[in-house]
Amino acid sequence: MTRATDHLVPESLRTSPSALTDRAGVLEGLSHYLTAAWESFDRPRPCEPDIDADLVGRLRAALPEQPDDTRAALDDAVHILEASVSPSRPLYLAYVGSSGLEVSVLASALSAAYDANLATAAGAADLLDQQAVRWVAEFVGFPLGEGHFTSGGQTSNLTALLAAREQALPGAREEGVSGYRATVYCSDEAHHSVARAVEAAGLGRRALRRIPTDERRRMRVDALRDALERDRAEGFTPVAVVATAGTTLTGAVDPLAAIADVCEREGVWLHVDGAYGLPAAATSTAGHWFAGLDRADSVTVDAHKWFGTQKSCSVILLRHRGPLRAAFGHEERYMLHAEDTGKPVDHTFEYSRPFRSLRLWLSMRVHGADQFRAWIEGTLANAALLADEVRAHASFELSHEPMLSTVCFRHVLPGMSDSELDSHNERLARAMQADGRVYLAPAIVDGRTCLRVCFVNFRTTPDVVKTVLDVADELGQTFPPEETAITR
Repeated sequence: MTRATDHLVPESLRTSPSALTDRAGVLEGLSHYLTAAWESFDRPRPCEPDIDADLVGRLRAALPEQPDDTRAALDDAVHILEASVSPSRPLYLAYVGSSGLEVSVLASALSAAYDANLATAAGAADLLDQQAVRWVAEFVGFPLGEGHFTSGGQTSNLTALLAAREQALPGAREEGVSGYRATVYCSDEAHHSVARAVEAAGLGRRALRRIPTDERRRMRVDALRDALERDRAEGFTPVAVVATAGTTLTGAVDPLAAIADVCEREGVWLHVDGAYGLPAAATSTAGHWFAGLDRADSVTVDAHKWFGTQKSCSVILLRHRGPLRAAFGHEERYMLHAEDTGKPVDHTFEYSRPFRSLRLWLSMRVHGADQFRAWIEGTLANAALLADEVRAHASFELSHEPMLSTVCFRHVLPGMSDSELDSHNERLARAMQADGRVYLAPAIVDGRTCLRVCFVNFRTTPDVVKTVLDVADELGQTFPPEETAITR
């Protein structure tokens, strides 16, 4: 039937633009790409590939007005990814990355295809989502009251802080915080997401108290206690203490039980930022560091770190039910509530909530919790092995004693001052990134620049650990001392 308005609609828009003409062929090609990628992740690659001029030219092209060949577009996408840094590679050690579990890739594809939104009721997806939350809590040993998957550690930490704010400053979400002098406490090594959360919660950066650390780089409990007592005497209202279970810089785990004692005595919310380190609570090697975790009010753990799933996939867990609804519950005319039941979004900071939990759920179903524990134990062993190699090598010195899987160390050349060694180690880190065999990063520990690696990838086997020092020493001994920059 022809409508009177048909002449206003371009011919190109009268048919669906979404259907691929050759779905089976495209999926067959995609399977080939994925297989090749996974095989390339099984071993370190010999160098960091260059971005060729032809690809750069295509990436500078204008907006395409007409359709292009699907296979050609996919070829370019793979070409771009191959020329990019991937944390799935065995010797990507620079930051706390994912290991790109293959099963999680399948879950990502399925969840993207169905595009379920867990902000509102999503049927069986809601049940799976909560089962995955329970599995995470059980794995790390946390007594779950409620919890949700979020977009990342930043969002999880902010969610916890907003819940704590509403408990400490009732009505703050309605009236604001201008009438309060509030404070939040964390260690000197806490992740910057804590500072951002304090800012986003409207408390202001000056509300954050950075507590000094001890010789193991853990929050000093005596200094925390003194800070709380001093602030209360001066009329401040403590909102939360944020303990870190695995700092990003050195992998230190704050003394959770002793901090919980202080928080219980002071009546202050205890949040544990375990975005990186918390899965190690399930291991026999490192589990003792996490004593007291069960007394926290909330915890953060990122599945896209030590659990190996793709970004972004974080979890916020709370010990009691109620604080999330108090912090986020609301009524809107476009999202009606049946009787007194809430929507999932009434317990979360985010509105658009993709089915992130499917990645971890499917991975747990296929591999099992025992396999995850074994993988984490393996990365802890890799860190201990590297630390031993550093101690035994004349050209390196260890910057700290590792607690988890992060190791910081310096390459040392005779006759160099501390400041010269700082410059040398930063240039060495950049040289190693450009070289591509081992991808690590520079860091500063106790005011000195060093090389930092973090083992979280199940693909990193013990036999390649020594490669880190071999490549560092090779490059560190050969590039000119007067060189001030490393370019590709």
